[in-house]
Amino acid sequence: MPTIKETDFTATITWLGVVPKLAKGIRAEPRSEAFASYAGFEDDVHAGLTRASCVRVTNLYPKGTEIRNVRQLSILSAEEMALIAADMGMETLDPVHLGTSMVIKGIPDFTHVPPNARLQAASGATITIDTENRPCVLPGREIEQDSPGHGPKFKSAAENRRGVTAWIEREGLLRVGDTLRLFIPDQPAWQHG
Repeated sequence: MPTIKETDFTATITWLGVVPKLAKGIRAEPRSEAFASYAGFEDDVHAGLTRASCVRVTNLYPKGTEIRNVRQLSILSAEEMALIAADMGMETLDPVHLGTSMVIKGIPDFTHVPPNARLQAASGATITIDTENRPCVLPGREIEQDSPGHGPKFKSAAENRRGVTAWIEREGLLRVGDTLRLFIPDQPAWQHG
């Protein structure tokens, strides 16, 4: 019996991007398509089967410890980006500024889909969601360069709306305009958290 159940929710990829490995910040470059390998998107700074641990997991490992890379992709929702922009007093928020791998449209409250959920394309390419991507100051620095006065507003406006981090479970080509089907774990939520 499958432990991952298909939902009625689908999303459309509206944007794809890569943060170049030699980039000075987290500014992404748009792509019309990207091959999702087991290591993530080719030439992306976040790609790799492993990564050095960071401040997010210092209660588990000393900073810099080699661990499995479950942060290959950063995926945001177009709907949540619109809410962030509105709270920042901006008309729109450009994914280029956010270190984003992918923007999707169509799944409500996307930042809070359960960990271990899957997004699967018709090609079979499958993305496994790790967890919520907490807001940080780095996108604000990129925003500030092009929209002075708005960058410092990002972190608080993005609280509970920053999307998710994810990794590739099955390789395949992803394109802007592709539809992704949402699958979620078939288990009750833990009541002791």
